[in-house]
Amino acid sequence: MNDFYDEFDELEVPIKPSTPSEYVKLEDANVIKRDIDTFSDSLKENALDKYKLISFIEKENTEGWTQKNLDPILESLFGIDNPKRPNWRTVARWRKKYIENNGDITSLVNENHKMGNRKKRIEGDDVFFDKALNRFLDAKRPKVSMAYQYYKDLIIIANDSVVNENIPTISYNAFNNRIKSLPPYPIAIARHGKFMADQWFAYCSSHNPPTRVLERVEIDHTPLDLILLDDELKVPIGRPYLTLVVDVFSSCVLGFHLSYKCPSYVSVAKAISHAIKPKSLENIGIEFQHDWPCYGKFENLVVDNGAEFWSKNLEHACQATGINIQYNPVRKPWLKPFVERFFGMINQYFLSEIPGKTFSNILEKEEYNPAKDAIMPFSTFVQEFQRWIVDVYHYAPDSRETRIPIKQWQKGFDVYPPLKMEAEDEDRFTLLMKISKKRKLTRNGFKFEGLMYDSTALADYRKHYPQTKETVEKFFKIDPDDISSIDVYLEELDGYLTVPCTEPTGYTKGLSLYVHKRFKKINREIIRESVDGLGLAKARMAIYNRVQQEKEDIIASKRKTKLQAIKKQAQLADVSNTGTGTISKKLETLPEPPNKLGGLLDDWDDDLEAFE
Repeated sequence: MNDFYDEFDELEVPIKPSTPSEYVKLEDANVIKRDIDTFSDSLKENALDKYKLISFIEKENTEGWTQKNLDPILESLFGIDNPKRPNWRTVARWRKKYIENNGDITSLVNENHKMGNRKKRIEGDDVFFDKALNRFLDAKRPKVSMAYQYYKDLIIIANDSVVNENIPTISYNAFNNRIKSLPPYPIAIARHGKFMADQWFAYCSSHNPPTRVLERVEIDHTPLDLILLDDELKVPIGRPYLTLVVDVFSSCVLGFHLSYKCPSYVSVAKAISHAIKPKSLENIGIEFQHDWPCYGKFENLVVDNGAEFWSKNLEHACQATGINIQYNPVRKPWLKPFVERFFGMINQYFLSEIPGKTFSNILEKEEYNPAKDAIMPFSTFVQEFQRWIVDVYHYAPDSRETRIPIKQWQKGFDVYPPLKMEAEDEDRFTLLMKISKKRKLTRNGFKFEGLMYDSTALADYRKHYPQTKETVEKFFKIDPDDISSIDVYLEELDGYLTVPCTEPTGYTKGLSLYVHKRFKKINREIIRESVDGLGLAKARMAIYNRVQQEKEDIIASKRKTKLQAIKKQAQLADVSNTGTGTISKKLETLPEPPNKLGGLLDDWDDDLEAFE
């Protein structure tokens, strides 16, 4: 007997469209798990200290976590009668909890942090203590006793005019303990200078060779000795900055970021994200002979002392994912040799054959003009640079012919495979690498850089949870390459809520924080009033008109361009391997402006001039 034929089986069932993020209710919103950044500074430091202690004992202890094995290590670290020494059972309990939570550092935060009296015994002297502290933090390095005498004199003079109750004064020991409780690094900077402070508080000196992949990873920046062309205008846009991540054990490249913006936390975060996550070569646009299998969670990340590496965002993101940061001492690049050596290899073996190469020594240039002879567009360089890494460098023996990078990686991977991130971990890591900010929650949501962020879910939150002066300031994270939404931490929900920008024109979609700030500056020059959506739209239309006009002038006259000014435009257009390859790609997607702006652009500053 044949089966019954139902003609309706062939009909496609319509799929219900997803609700836009700005209209998602609170109970349906995706709340991301709480991370270490949402705790107070004292609880953060306490959890990080536990993590460092567990990591140290893990290296020293070769057997089980028993009293017999742990007590000698704790005695060597803290002594016998040190009251700060933890009991071996306590340390073992920390480790067990840390492992049960899959290496989540928030599991090491004290759960009894809300208990007890956390207020100072003496109140009302904060202003005078701050003034005395400013006097203590001086390059002349006055003694604590002199700062304390100044503190007492200030209060004595103030009490002379007080009628009711005198301002209390703390003792010298209490004053000294307050200063000792302050972070030592900024105190060392103020009293001894940054160079000496970095010398005292730097992590690494010499290092032992790693025994496995991702045990030691190095990261650094360099401006490439090559002038590239705009993808569409075919005009030189200058030398880009390369941020590179290298595995020391295998010498393989884990990831990179190429951009015309100066090295910053953003370029560091992009390079680390590229290095940790799996890499697909299918959408690059060219054919590769091999795969790029190098990725995974680092054990130790070696950085130099640049400001972008001292970011709290970077430190907390790495610690939360189990990555230890090691700071290279100042003026000692030989302690971070692998990434420095790789930069030299790029110049010698890859850039040397490409027209447009510059020289570190001006005497080497002779009659060669790199800006005139440059022929390679930005996107083409990104493609060929990845091909050189994957198909050439990884499979070529080193100068001593002792190993091949990719073979060394495969050898280490087979013996001790690195940890991989699950999909949830990747989303959380992406959140961790964003920039952290704080703003007050108002009845209209959050205001950041002249933009408003609000949603139905956030409105529901305001209805259900009353706020005080202490809780109204909220912690949130934002992607500097896409400011169309923010992730707000809500303590009552114990997680993050994604809140979109309320700008109705779609202005913030795919917009970077850097470009938005440039638009704000243009907007102030054009309309001389507070920032609003209309002004930003006018500024964007003005840039569109200017670029289109200058593009036509170049094609018509073929006159020389001002390289430094065009490099500024490359920064503005986010020319990078994760952005665009041309200074006009984003601007050409805009509609034609409804009205001409006349002579409003006549007084543009040098930062916005693209051509002579």
